[in-house]
Amino acid sequence: MPPLRRIRIELTYDGTDFHGWQVQPNLPTIQGTLEAIIESMEGVPVPVAGSGRTDAGVHALAQVAAFSIRNPIPVANLQRAMNRLLPPDIRVTRVEEVDPQFHPRFDAQAKTYEYRIFRAEIVPPFERRYVYHHPYPLLVHDMIATARLLEGEHDFTAFAAADDRDSAGASKVRRVFSSQLEELPDRLAYRVRGSGFLKHMVRNIVGVLLEVGKGNVGQADVLQRLETGSRIAVGPTAPARGLFLIGVEY
Repeated sequence: MPPLRRIRIELTYDGTDFHGWQVQPNLPTIQGTLEAIIESMEGVPVPVAGSGRTDAGVHALAQVAAFSIRNPIPVANLQRAMNRLLPPDIRVTRVEEVDPQFHPRFDAQAKTYEYRIFRAEIVPPFERRYVYHHPYPLLVHDMIATARLLEGEHDFTAFAAADDRDSAGASKVRRVFSSQLEELPDRLAYRVRGSGFLKHMVRNIVGVLLEVGKGNVGQADVLQRLETGSRIAVGPTAPARGLFLIGVEY
């Protein structure tokens, strides 16, 4: 019997028509779609691990995943075969054989996300699936200054949605290496790089930054949210369609 090979892939996808990364019964997901086509090549079920669980409707420019197979197919041919079988919403951009112990989530050192807000009155039809449309007045300079407050190590409980992992009592402290909001023509781009992210964390951060921009929330409120034991309610949550996983570092 051929030995097991650990395969690492990078992929990009339009998450609009998928119910997120994680397998769900009778629903289209990125993980489920990958597992189905790899099983068709390997002849047995093959679990695929990802660097993280993107939500329903969230996109990725460079998601990382890994799986183990015995098929001796060269990696270049494997990439071509996967892209031939996958729907056009998902494309594998890189394939390589790695150490058998490699795990895309546990070995990750940092991840970067970007959230895109479209500010002009009319959204071009070719962008509508990839931005949150908000053509209303905002205190953008206040938002830019507040975004920087999130840098450093904080308890992000007040920015995290309930998760099925909460019962394990895992810490919700995360380190954010950079948190920047940039004003561009017709849009805002919020980019955050951190050690890891909680469920809906980036979308909740953007939701709070928008409240800052509307004048409903101040910097003191944001700092209170970052305090351990904060009782401030989570949210609001920005829509999924504006969020992209930009990359994962190892």
